Amino acid sequence: MRNKLKIGLFGFGCVGSGLYEVLNQSGLFNAHIEKIVVKDPAKDRSLPKNQFYYDPDVILEDLEINVVVELIDDAEAAYEIVTKAFKKGKHVVSANKKLIAEHLIELLTLKDEYGVSFLYEASSCASIPVIRNLEEYYNNDSLTGIEGICNGTTNYILTRLNNELRSFEEILKDAQDVGFAETDPTLDIDGFDSKFKLQILILHTFGLITTPQEVLNIGIRHIKEKDILFAKEKGYRIRLVSFARRIEEKIVAYVAPQFVRDSSFAYDINFEFNGVSIEALFSDKQVFIGKGAGSFPTASAVLSDISALQFDYKYEYKKLDECKATLANEAFLRAFVSSSDPESLKQIEFLEVDEEFVSQDYAYKVGTISLSQINHDLYRTHPELFISFFADSEICLHDPTKENKKAVNV
Repeated sequence: MRNKLKIGLFGFGCVGSGLYEVLNQSGLFNAHIEKIVVKDPAKDRSLPKNQFYYDPDVILEDLEINVVVELIDDAEAAYEIVTKAFKKGKHVVSANKKLIAEHLIELLTLKDEYGVSFLYEASSCASIPVIRNLEEYYNNDSLTGIEGICNGTTNYILTRLNNELRSFEEILKDAQDVGFAETDPTLDIDGFDSKFKLQILILHTFGLITTPQEVLNIGIRHIKEKDILFAKEKGYRIRLVSFARRIEEKIVAYVAPQFVRDSSFAYDINFEFNGVSIEALFSDKQVFIGKGAGSFPTASAVLSDISALQFDYKYEYKKLDECKATLANEAFLRAFVSSSDPESLKQIEFLEVDEEFVSQDYAYKVGTISLSQINHDLYRTHPELFISFFADSEICLHDPTKENKKAVNV
């Protein structure tokens, strides 16, 4: 028996308007958008003004509406909408990764308390159905790692940098002009957006709840043309990767640039496309690739959640009950660090140096470093430094220059 869904939609931007179109074309007759609430009455939209409301309570206090779809770009406003919707007994579908990452424990507690569903497939990789697969297909397989290109903006920029060898600033401006980057691109190019998505993926992969402060994110803001040339000369491409891997009962997790070879799933994922590689004990590696941005691709994931609500679908979070792993406080891995100021390389202490180069205006080192000495403050306060890891190197929980190392090949 299918439930009849009466939807209150918050937001009618890129994704909201896309959802309106795909829902009308989908043949999903048991679901209908009853009311739409938006913020700016003056903004031109594809529907007549009399079809919009501006007070959230028009939806939240409507007893007939049983599903709230939240597609706004303000995480704090979204928090107020979603928590009140739960308390009113309404199911919620959201694409707001920042909201989920910052308030995860509270949101999970509230949705259980009020007996409603909270679905958010579109929050992680737009059109790629990774959360549902992690919840259902990989439920009984021992997952060992997940990594992904989870941000279309940075992948678009890095693809063009590799192809065209222009400056980061020029390509970023192009990305803003065509709508792939925001006027303030901080969340994308500094890795915050990818980190919020990684936190959601860690929850559904390993059952581990994390906070934004616990997961390292460094971005691509400081990349230089000489870094791209180094990568090309060595047979690599640079990608911003959201990475999490289980070693013993520790989870090593970060968002950072990686040098990837043609053997990596990430090598040929270009422009605004996203990709996720899931590694399991019995099924080995499986890769999902799809568009990571755009009106219809993201709306398709939202529509999938709405469709699932017809059958009372809920995430079961079985891994959450079984999880014994914790985030690793320390890990050692192979890194590339470059700088336009050779003196600033002293900010990073290398345990071993495999290769180095120094000139008057550019220097780099390749070798083993401890992950704990890298943090977002270091990244933001030293714009001359570019830091990247190697996808084809080992990660150790203990200093590999000493005995009894425990490592995995990534």
